[in-house]
Amino acid sequence: MRNVKRVLLAVFVLLLVLVVLAFILENQQSISLLFFGLVGPQLPVSLLMVLTLLVGMAIGPILSWVLGRASRSPRKRVV
Repeated sequence: MRNVKRVLLAVFVLLLVLVVLAFILENQQSISLLFFGLVGPQLPVSLLMVLTLLVGMAIGPILSWVLGRASRSPRKRVV
């Protein structure tokens, strides 16, 4: 049973790597983003998408940690 789980995990990881590789290879055209008048460097679309994903994956846990700490702090009651 343990070997079946390992094989399924390996197949899933391999498929995930192939999908990401196909996405990167299909989106090589360079673009430059304009945000509030600031122009970014020309980067491939795939790189910008992966960077956006990683930033979102970092912000999510940080935000939940901050909000979790705020909800656990003792609240003063106004009487």
